[in-house]
Amino acid sequence: MAAISAVFTISHVAALLGEDEDWLHDLSIDMFPEDGCLHVYGVGEDGVTAFTQDGIDNLKQIIKDERVAGKAPPQPCDTK
Repeated sequence: MAAISAVFTISHVAALLGEDEDWLHDLSIDMFPEDGCLHVYGVGEDGVTAFTQDGIDNLKQIIKDERVAGKAPPQPCDTK
């Protein structure tokens, strides 16, 4: 496995994917470091959820599965 060279905060990933940050947080609760989901301390009082590139790819699959199952909220850009 290659070394992790960067992580992306959940707010950055939400903007990148055009998804609601709170929903992504809910989806990430069941993700583990092996899935590319990390908790980074030192950012804010309680830290922040962050993803590796593999984590973003895993999150995209979870989003796709949730949409297929009809369990996803509308994308923020779809509500205009």
